[in-house]
Amino acid sequence: MDKENTADTLNDNSVAEVKESKNFIEQIIDNDLEQGKVSSIVTRFPPEPNGYLHIGHAKSILLNYGIAQEYGGRFNMRFDDTNPGKEKEEFANSIIEDVKWLGAKWDGDILYASDYFEKMYEAAVTLIKKGKAFVCDLTADEIREYRGTLTEPGKESPYRNRSIEENLKLFEEMKNGVYEDGARVLRAKIDMAAPNINMRDPVIYRIAHLSHHRTGDKWCIYPMYDLAHPLEDAFEGITHSLCTLEFEDHRPLYDWVVENVGFEHPPQQIEFAKLYLKNVVTGKRYIKKLVEDGIVDGWNDPRLVSISGLRRRGYTPESIRKFVELVGVTKAQGEVEFPMLEYCVREDLKLSAKRIMAVLDPVKVVIDNYPEGGTEMLTVPNNTENPELGERSVPFSKEIYIEREDFMEDPPKKYFRLFPGNEVRLMNAYFVKCTGFEKDESGNISVIHCEYDPATRGGNSTERKVKGTIHWVSAQHAVKAPVRLYENIVDEEKGVYDEEGNLNVNPNSLQIVENALFEPYVNEIQPGERFQFVRNGYFVSDIQDSKLKEPVFNRIVSLKSSFKLN
Repeated sequence: MDKENTADTLNDNSVAEVKESKNFIEQIIDNDLEQGKVSSIVTRFPPEPNGYLHIGHAKSILLNYGIAQEYGGRFNMRFDDTNPGKEKEEFANSIIEDVKWLGAKWDGDILYASDYFEKMYEAAVTLIKKGKAFVCDLTADEIREYRGTLTEPGKESPYRNRSIEENLKLFEEMKNGVYEDGARVLRAKIDMAAPNINMRDPVIYRIAHLSHHRTGDKWCIYPMYDLAHPLEDAFEGITHSLCTLEFEDHRPLYDWVVENVGFEHPPQQIEFAKLYLKNVVTGKRYIKKLVEDGIVDGWNDPRLVSISGLRRRGYTPESIRKFVELVGVTKAQGEVEFPMLEYCVREDLKLSAKRIMAVLDPVKVVIDNYPEGGTEMLTVPNNTENPELGERSVPFSKEIYIEREDFMEDPPKKYFRLFPGNEVRLMNAYFVKCTGFEKDESGNISVIHCEYDPATRGGNSTERKVKGTIHWVSAQHAVKAPVRLYENIVDEEKGVYDEEGNLNVNPNSLQIVENALFEPYVNEIQPGERFQFVRNGYFVSDIQDSKLKEPVFNRIVSLKSSFKLN
C-alpha cells in the first residue's frame, strides 16, 4: 500500500511511556502544604470575555483544573468582566462551551468579577484611607509622560499629596457620575522611582460611562486589571494564582494590592511559560481582521487555533489534553511545532475512528469481465487495528471510481499502483489487471479498463501477491459530498507577519473538493463524527454545516507527518 493507514512511525518512546515527574508548580504546592502555608488548594481560570479562547488558553485551563484535581482542591470558573467596552455575551458563551468541551469541571456556579464590584470599591476606599491611593487629574498622555523610562525614574503627580478626605470625596464623586470619562483616575501611591515601572503609581480605577452586560448602568467607574485580579483571587480564597510569564513583572503589584488591602491569607501568584505554536495566529486583533475581511468565516473557522475552531476542525478534547501534557509546564519560554498537535490527534483517532472509502479526485474504472448489472455486498472491517469497531457492508459493481493518482499511463520505477498490464488489489474486493484506457478530447484519462479475478474475493490470494492496494467506490452507489482541505492560514514560507506587521495569508489555506465520491455509508453520518478516509487522512462531518444525508467534511489532519516523539 503506497499511502499509510496508520499515523506517524515513532521511535521506541511512546506517549504512554512519557515519564511523569513533578513540575515546578507542583513542587511549590507540595512545599506549601508541608509547611502549613495552605491546608487545601484552590485554583481558577479567569478569562476576559472579549474574544474566543485559543490553544494557549487550553494549557491554562487544563493546568489550573489539573492542579485542583491532583490535590483534591477546588477549581473556580470566573469571568474577569471589568472592561464592558470590549465584552460580549457571545464571547462568554463560547468560553463556557470551550471549557466544558475540554473536560474541565468547575466547582459551584460560574463567578464574575462584576460580582465583586461593590467589594472592589470598598477595597479602593480602604487604600485611600491608608494613604495608599489618590485621585489624579493628569490626562492619560501626561501620566505616561510622568512615568519615566527603564533608565530614568518617574515624576510624581502634582495631585499625589491630596488629603485623604479630598481623595475620598473625589472618588465618591467619580462613582456617582459627576465627571466625564478621562477626567480623573484613582492611582495607587507606591514609588515613582521604582525599578519596576508597574509600581510607579499605577492607575487602579478609571471612569467609563459604559453599560455593563451584567450590572447595567449601576457603575460608571471600573477597576483596572492589576487591581481587580488580585482582589478577585483574594475574595475567592485562591491559594495559587497560576498565570503566564507576561504577568511576572506585575507580581510585585499583585502582592502589594493583597498586602495593603489587608488579606489574612493572600493568594500566591506563580508564572509559567505560555504555549506558543509556531506559525499560527492567536492575536485577537489579527483574528478579528481575518473575520471582518471575510478571509475566514468566523472565530470558529477550522483554520484558526481558537478552541472552537479546533473543535470544528475535528480535534478531540483528548488530543488537546495529551498535547498540553507533552508540552509540559516550565518557566522557560519557547515555541512548539504544530505537527506535535497533529501527532496527538492522529494518536487519538487511529484506534477510535472508523475507516471509510472516499475518492476525492475520481476516474472511472470499468471491469469488463464482471457480470453486467451485477452488484454484490462485501464485508469490510471498520478499523483493521481495532476489531471492536465492527464491520459494515459495502456495495461492489462493474463500474467503480478510483483516485486519479492511482493510475499512470507510463509510470516510473517502483510505482505499484495501476498501469497497463499491472495487477493491483482493490481493497477488500478483488485483484484487477489493467487492460487498457480511454482519453477525452483534452488528452486526459477518462476511463480505465480492467479485468478481475473472481477467485480473489476479499482482496486475497494464496497463488500470487501484488504490491499495490488501492481504494475505490462503486459508481452505481456513490454518494457525492463536499470536502474541505485545510492548510495553515499563515504562509509559512514568508512567516506570520510582513515588514508592516500585516498577516502573510496563505491563499491556498482552503481548497474545496465539491464532488468527492463516497460509499453509501456516508448518508448515515451525523455532524461531528470523525473518520479516516482510507489513504487520504482523518476527516470530520462539519458540526456547523452538515446535516444527516448532507454531510460536509473537514480534513482534520493528513495521515503522514515528520514529527516523532523523542
